[in-house]
Amino acid sequence: MNSQNNHEVIVSGIHLELTPSLKTFVREKAHRLFRHEDRIVRVRVELECDRNEDIANRFKAKGHIEIHGPDINATVQGDECHKAISELIDKLDRMLVKRHHLHKEKRNHPHPVEFNGVELPKAV
Repeated sequence: MNSQNNHEVIVSGIHLELTPSLKTFVREKAHRLFRHEDRIVRVRVELECDRNEDIANRFKAKGHIEIHGPDINATVQGDECHKAISELIDKLDRMLVKRHHLHKEKRNHPHPVEFNGVELPKAV
């Protein structure tokens, strides 16, 4: 449990008042992401409430995972803030699993390099 406290989770709100319970909910959900990858530098979650949108797309949750290599970004819209956060964490989790699987496949099955018509220098 101590290793989870070392990870940085940043929660910000746009046109939305962040309550302590909402911040705690996001942090608890975000700790699920650290199970898959220890090399995550930072997770940023932005919550936005747009009053001009229809009710089905009123809340928007954006997630950014800063990791060694290309960062992972995702956006989810929903009618409730907690539901949008849950869907965002699920989406980021699937993206991390897919990234891990692709790196594992690349490591275990490297592609051979073909030298068609290329003259290689001779070792002396």
